[in-house]
Amino acid sequence: MLNRFIRALSERSESKGIVYAILSYTIWGILPLFWKALKQINAGEILASRIVWSFVFLLLILLILGGLRDLIAVFKNGKTLIGVFLGGLLITINWFVYIWAVNSNHVIETSLGYYINPLFTVVLGVIVLKERIDRWQIVALLLASLGVIIITLQYGKVPWVALLLAMSFGLYGLVKKLSNLTSIVGLTMETMMITPIALGYLVYKQVEGTSSLMALPLNVSIIVVLSGVVTAIPLLLFAQGAKCVPLSTIGFIQYLAPSIALLLGIFLFKEDFTRVEFISFGLIWLALGIYSFSRKDFLNTILKKRFLRFS
Repeated sequence: MLNRFIRALSERSESKGIVYAILSYTIWGILPLFWKALKQINAGEILASRIVWSFVFLLLILLILGGLRDLIAVFKNGKTLIGVFLGGLLITINWFVYIWAVNSNHVIETSLGYYINPLFTVVLGVIVLKERIDRWQIVALLLASLGVIIITLQYGKVPWVALLLAMSFGLYGLVKKLSNLTSIVGLTMETMMITPIALGYLVYKQVEGTSSLMALPLNVSIIVVLSGVVTAIPLLLFAQGAKCVPLSTIGFIQYLAPSIALLLGIFLFKEDFTRVEFISFGLIWLALGIYSFSRKDFLNTILKKRFLRFS
């Protein structure tokens, strides 16, 4: 089954790319449920554990598929290696800023960041990759921008954390779009470059005696190990989706994750949802609707069941 999944990821078509993108952002949207189960662990150690176990999981997949030769070949191409390094650096910055912001009580700003992110991705697609958007897609972009501006004004100051989150992941998507590596090899290389730092941090916390990973119950330890799996799988899906789908389309699909998180926050975690936020999010959802209906191929892809099969 794992081999079928990886073979499916290697196929490039816009239709399957859209499905991969939707799956990746759906998983990211429900991840708050996973991290809630690890709330007794220091956020920095959660981040470091995610990196280390992601590398272990990805390396295991490459061993099963016999792809180590492709991994070694990356070291022979300086240009590709630079791209991999940039990808690893950008995703590390994104994770670090997010962890720091949550620990420093900037949760509202992180939420804003993941709503700005799709807008930044669409702009990158148009400016850098010369992707074209029609008049209705421009209307959708303006409506979504208005929603984000309203949230920003309510926040009351320049949201630097939000901008860093949006820019780091937007640029990461651009790097993945331009990469000529398969998603599995690219992600393995990225996590390989970050793992020594993450592992060093975990060892330091253990030696210092301040590690919150010590003496964890078995069930929580298992969840820590699985953090690598839930980190790697959506990144694999995203990486392949970014190769197959216009970056401007990826930009709008990205609204799935913060929208799912919003529903979890309101109905499961019982967080406050103000009238201003309702108006802002309503504009963003209206923009999504306009954008979707402006693209018949986008709708047809989602509705056709045959694209959901991993063949």
